[in-house]
Amino acid sequence: MEGIGDQLKLMVKTFRRERHRVLQSERTTIHGADGMLMVLQVAMAEVNKKHGGEFKVALSDVLMAWKHLLLDKLHLLPPSPARLENYDLIVEAYESFLKRSNTIDLIDLLFMYKQLRLVDSDPEEPVSLIQLFEFLSGNVEVPELPVSSVPSTPSGKGRSCSSQVKMAVRRVFCSYLNLLVNTKNDIAMALILDVPSRTLGRQAFTDIKHAAHNSNTSLFLAVTSFVRALQLGGKGYAPAESDPLRKHVKGLSDFVQFVDNLEEILGEIPDPSVCGARLVTAIRAVLVKGRSSGDAVYAAAEETAQELKERICQLHQIQKQSANGSGTGISPARPKVYAVNHATAYGGRDTVKVLMALLDEEALTPPCQSKADLLSEDQPVLGGAEGTCVLTLFRSPEVSTGCSPEPLKNRVQSRLDLLKPKVRERVIRSQFACTYNDEELPLNRVLDFPSTSQVPTCVHPPKAKTTTSVNDGCSSDVEDSTKAKSSECTNKARGEIQRGAALEQRSGNAPKQGASLVNGKGTGFQMQSRGNKRKQLDQHGGSENEPPEKKRPTRTSVKMPGKNGSKALSKKKLIAGQGKLTSFFRV
Repeated sequence: MEGIGDQLKLMVKTFRRERHRVLQSERTTIHGADGMLMVLQVAMAEVNKKHGGEFKVALSDVLMAWKHLLLDKLHLLPPSPARLENYDLIVEAYESFLKRSNTIDLIDLLFMYKQLRLVDSDPEEPVSLIQLFEFLSGNVEVPELPVSSVPSTPSGKGRSCSSQVKMAVRRVFCSYLNLLVNTKNDIAMALILDVPSRTLGRQAFTDIKHAAHNSNTSLFLAVTSFVRALQLGGKGYAPAESDPLRKHVKGLSDFVQFVDNLEEILGEIPDPSVCGARLVTAIRAVLVKGRSSGDAVYAAAEETAQELKERICQLHQIQKQSANGSGTGISPARPKVYAVNHATAYGGRDTVKVLMALLDEEALTPPCQSKADLLSEDQPVLGGAEGTCVLTLFRSPEVSTGCSPEPLKNRVQSRLDLLKPKVRERVIRSQFACTYNDEELPLNRVLDFPSTSQVPTCVHPPKAKTTTSVNDGCSSDVEDSTKAKSSECTNKARGEIQRGAALEQRSGNAPKQGASLVNGKGTGFQMQSRGNKRKQLDQHGGSENEPPEKKRPTRTSVKMPGKNGSKALSKKKLIAGQGKLTSFFRV
């Protein structure tokens, strides 16, 4: 009797040939046993969140629901089975996830085969229900599908990697290829979004999930729509500034650009063997970038890339022989009627045909023996800060409630460290030290002077200084103008005293003594000031609209005690007759 692996391959071949009779999509992919288990875990977590408020599920509950689901879908349940809690909701969420991702599981594949098989050529039931249950449960020892019939080149490096790391790396390779075939596969999108690291953690994945839910699209389409709107939308069609995805623009742009590069390779290279090798090489390059040759991920990526290249070449040769012989094989995706460029639509069809055959073989591989390695949150870190656990990625990050998870001792010690004075190191400053930004003021200075309006200022009024000089042999005209000049100097002195008093009132710190001197003769003083203004305009020949020129400070000289024995104001020497003219125009 043929092995169960060959029987499953016959089912897949018939499904690919006749799938257009039951499915509308041309690129529906198949979930294997491991993929079905991951989808079930996410579906159970979603149901628990709706009813319990927490996106978590125990491993024992997943395994129990997994066995119950297999028996239920294969119609092998006893007459009165014990029903699990919320089992109907779990099944509904499971089926909805498969439909939304454009995928089917192996149990659906079996029932579709019975509907699509040809009565004359295809067997009625290549795999029985009991055999499929044992295969999915992992209770039957199944030899792995042949990876290569050609002996591979021996490696002299002798590098070894753990089985868990190799399984995670192979899953990433297949997820990238799966996304090229089926862009609606959310599980594949979750596994490769942050591998390699693009700073797209759980918060970014949660924002993408919410955007996809609001627009009723897949995760990949939500990301590409956002990036295309930024690049090509313009000012009127660009996403809003409040869009949560704007915080992850760089990482999302890098991811879309890399997928665009893979699609460009897929459409430009017609030979499936060369194209598949180029795709695997590009994925391997981003995985090993920045890693040493002794790293476990590096060794796993090298080994997986070599195996996938060889298998793609073998599948291409098998399909060529099948096409030349009977002409029956996997039907490639046909171009749509509304395709703008039919050459572009046909480009890559043969490669997609080979990639779908490769992904079907990966779905038919035996399930992982250790369910904890597959479903636990302690997954190997291939990129970013977290592992590749699907449940962790689909879970929203925890929102801080304000309570510190640290012990009281650590919190007290951190507070004491903040209160300790920091020792300032002496820094040698250059001659441009005045341009440096000084540090903030200490706390005590800030408390003493909380605002700049209260900083103490010391503004004293300028003192009126008198000058003395000896003038002998002055003419009578000069003596006539002495009185006018002395009154002018007195007015200037009073004006300076008044300005000084105003400054003292603004500062609020100096006593108000100048105001009492001025208030005694308020009216006369104002009239004299007006006369002084007019006199200045007459002397300098300016107009009233022009601003007055700045006054230069007068030099003072002290008269030594001599003939008069008293101090007098200094007078400037005037031209003969200038005093009389000044007094005349003043009247």
